[in-house]
Amino acid sequence: MTRLALKLLTVGAVLAITLCFVDPAVVLAHLRAADWRWLLAAGLAVNLQTVLSALRWQVTAQALGQRIGTTEAIGEYYLAQLMNQTLPGGVLGDAGRAMRARHSADLLRSGQAVVIERLAGQLALAAVVLAALVLTGRWLWAVGLMGGASVLWLVARNWERLARLLAPLRRALLGRDVRLRQIALGLSIVLCNLLAFAFAARAIGTQLPAGAIVTLVPLILSAMVIPLSIAGWGWREGAAAALFPLAGATPEAGLAAATAFGAVLIASALPGLGWVVLRRAPATQPPSKAK
Repeated sequence: MTRLALKLLTVGAVLAITLCFVDPAVVLAHLRAADWRWLLAAGLAVNLQTVLSALRWQVTAQALGQRIGTTEAIGEYYLAQLMNQTLPGGVLGDAGRAMRARHSADLLRSGQAVVIERLAGQLALAAVVLAALVLTGRWLWAVGLMGGASVLWLVARNWERLARLLAPLRRALLGRDVRLRQIALGLSIVLCNLLAFAFAARAIGTQLPAGAIVTLVPLILSAMVIPLSIAGWGWREGAAAALFPLAGATPEAGLAAATAFGAVLIASALPGLGWVVLRRAPATQPPSKAK
């Protein structure tokens, strides 16, 4: 309970500080005028990202000797996303996904598959940012310093876990049978994620340039992995308000876009409830009587 209270206080403090530097009335005006068609496009991109992420989890698990059916992978991923979006920490859904999938492998391999799949997403996002910085050269120092600090923080925080995962990591991501599929899935998932945020920004009236989408948006999304948060709320909005001016937009537009994106994430995770019903259905059916 103390840890949850600390997260709630932290999120509230970050949001309060962010609101000190923006005009709340302008933010609300952006949200009220949001174009539902662009929000729908953002939702479609998020749902496609979820399906592709489930397929990446399936490929990763298979490389580690764990068999997960496509329907199960997609359903479990939706449920994990729903839990990540509604519970503190942002990883409880993934922990549950690993626990429920252990029926096809031991808990160690099941956990490794989930951790490596999530790590693959972070690596793909970082690769896109680095490539964009090299190609565009825009905001090089500001973004480069922030991105470098984020990478160093993530590596330091997860160093022991990374060391234990090196052998299965090479097999699941760099193995000859999976490397091309991992690259294709990783880039496709990142593209869906970036487009979803760009569509959310467009919905509230801000059209981000391509350079901003591939450099600033990944940093905004990376703020969601900060431990003292609830599904990334607060930190994501603060990062968007701080970084949007680098793209020629206002802090108010950044806060509104991040808020709209967060709402789209929650709505897009709701199919996870359907998977819960489908999982329970066989168990609630009465046994058939022998004739």
